[in-house]
Amino acid sequence: MLEEFKKFALRGNVIDLAVGVVIGAAFGKIVSSLVGDLLMPVIGMMVGGVDFADLVIVLKAAEGDLPAVTIGYGKFLQTVLDFIIIAWAVFLFVKLFNNLKKKEEAAPAAPPAPPEPSVEEKLLTEIRDLLKKD
Repeated sequence: MLEEFKKFALRGNVIDLAVGVVIGAAFGKIVSSLVGDLLMPVIGMMVGGVDFADLVIVLKAAEGDLPAVTIGYGKFLQTVLDFIIIAWAVFLFVKLFNNLKKKEEAAPAAPPAPPEPSVEEKLLTEIRDLLKKD
């Protein structure tokens, strides 16, 4: 059983998957930073400085040491908005990648050089040229 697991774990597909997960996690951090640090402040400014994370519905007010019971729909809205922005960013990235790939495939390759004539063709060409002179 240990030998089978070794075969499975060292298979190329598993390594590729692991690399994909690591790259995906790093890309996720980049996109999260893009959304949280660059886009959300601009969107927040455009909608009048509203911080969605603070929007709640109070079901029961705080009493003494007990905290209030709330539904944090603002955090949900923020998460949905983050998802939409992340999905849009990934879509644009994939679209750009596909366009670059199409351009690479569509780029015409240099025409192949004509094949070198064989010895017989060279001799026949010389004979033809000599006959034309006469």
